[in-house]
Amino acid sequence: MAGDELKLKFNSPTKDSRTPGILVQPVYGTIYTTSTKKNAEHGGFNFGDTNVGLIISNPDLHPRTVKTPVATSQVAPAILKAPGLDPGQLNSVRKEGTEILPLLFQDRGEDNN
Repeated sequence: MAGDELKLKFNSPTKDSRTPGILVQPVYGTIYTTSTKKNAEHGGFNFGDTNVGLIISNPDLHPRTVKTPVATSQVAPAILKAPGLDPGQLNSVRKEGTEILPLLFQDRGEDNN
């Protein structure tokens, strides 16, 4: 993935030093090593690498299952908001417009922003 295709999913590499100029997607399930001790890898873009379960425990929240797709980048602002801190104090939240995890604070009559 490079050029315009890369910019559909990520910030432009010419404007964001965190975005690489090219991404190579390996064959799913392939581990590129000769080590006999390694049997797993992490950090890819496949379904199993990008779907993460998250359990939140707080006596102020009612039990629920949220099936809305979210990004792991939404976890940090949610953790800050839980005790009443301002997630907008994070540079990444301000620059990227990261939203709070959906429905997380609805029980307390708050919106998610």
